[in-house]
Amino acid sequence: MDKPVSSNLRFGEAPKAERPLWQSIRRGLFCRCPSCGEGRLFKAFLKPVDSCAHCGEAMHHQRADDLPPYLVILVLGHVVIGGYMAQDQIMPLSLLATFALWTPVTIVVALLSIQPIKGAVIGLQWALRMHGFSGIEEQPEHP
Repeated sequence: MDKPVSSNLRFGEAPKAERPLWQSIRRGLFCRCPSCGEGRLFKAFLKPVDSCAHCGEAMHHQRADDLPPYLVILVLGHVVIGGYMAQDQIMPLSLLATFALWTPVTIVVALLSIQPIKGAVIGLQWALRMHGFSGIEEQPEHP
């Protein structure tokens, strides 16, 4: 028996290919194209490619602007505060030594996590067909 066609299709519109959510997010985490998993997602540290070199999927309309830094702050807060609290229970240090230890840890964790998190957000947008990934031209809303 054939699978029923989605009832939210417009007249004359072809059914859309499935986009697995977790696979797309995982590919983004590894800085790979969420569509094919082969092409690179970034051409510079935080600058996404305009389109995938492997499959040609357009990436220029992604809008992963504000969510990645918020998620980095969430991750960073848990790592740094949890680590500091554990370190303080095991081996209390002076204020200067604590600052000298946790400042580089904070910077390194932030720099190592921002690109994969931004890639995951782009993968999420692609899987959910957000911000131009649907193939339908979005019109800006005017008040």
